[in-house]
Amino acid sequence: MSHAHAQWWKRAPVDFEECADAAERSATKAEKTAALAECNAKFAGRRKPGGGYTYYDFLQDRTFDIAGPNPTPEEQKKIDQSYTTYLANQRRSNAAADAAARQQREQQEQVQQVALRSEVEKAPLHSEAARVPVPVQRPKVQQSAGGDARSRTKGAACTKGSFSCEWPRLSEGLNELKKLFNPTPSKPAKKG
Repeated sequence: MSHAHAQWWKRAPVDFEECADAAERSATKAEKTAALAECNAKFAGRRKPGGGYTYYDFLQDRTFDIAGPNPTPEEQKKIDQSYTTYLANQRRSNAAADAAARQQREQQEQVQQVALRSEVEKAPLHSEAARVPVPVQRPKVQQSAGGDARSRTKGAACTKGSFSCEWPRLSEGLNELKKLFNPTPSKPAKKG
């Protein structure tokens, strides 16, 4: 009497974990990999330790509790609605960040314009030429006892609050702002 292979009682795996366990028993690594890929395609949910299943949505980087090894149509609808809300929140967040950056740039520009305008208004009104800011040479850098090259000496002809004394400071501030918004690319290291 020959024994017929009775595979009709072998039941199919009910969830990813059972499927993965069966895949682990594959003869070769290639069969195992193919079987695990099939398990991933067949079952979206993963078994939770306390019972039930969880579904990970990589687009939202979050998990959802689901009743079975795959989301039901109603659960999938809730997941999709959540993703729509997630995208709307992302758009709002990006728009708010863009608006805040734009507002900050506009405020900085206004502050610079007010500073330049106030300096121009302080200049004598004898002629039109007196109203146009003219760049002046920066004061020479003098080394202090501590070696700080940033400390600058003011000449005797420099009156505090006058445009000719304040222009280099304003110009340097503008250059610093330019560096913030347009950083210079880093130079490649010299080979030696």
